[in-house]
Amino acid sequence: MNGLAPIARIIIRYGVGAFLGAEVGEILATDPDVINYTALAIGAGVAAINEYLYSLAVKHGWAT
Repeated sequence: MNGLAPIARIIIRYGVGAFLGAEVGEILATDPDVINYTALAIGAGVAAINEYLYSLAVKHGWAT
C-alpha cells in the first residue's frame, strides 16, 4: 500500500459510513481495491490542486 492508504481508509470509513451506514463503511474500508482507488483519487486531487495553484501563481507573478 502507499502512503495515502491510512487517509483513504479514514475517508472511506467515515464518508461512506455517514451515507450508507457504519457496516458498509467498515466493509469498504477493509477492501484493498477500494483503498487503492481512493488513495489514487486523493493523489490525483492533490496534484490537480497543486497545478492549479502553480498556474495561478504564474498568472499573477507570484514566486514559484
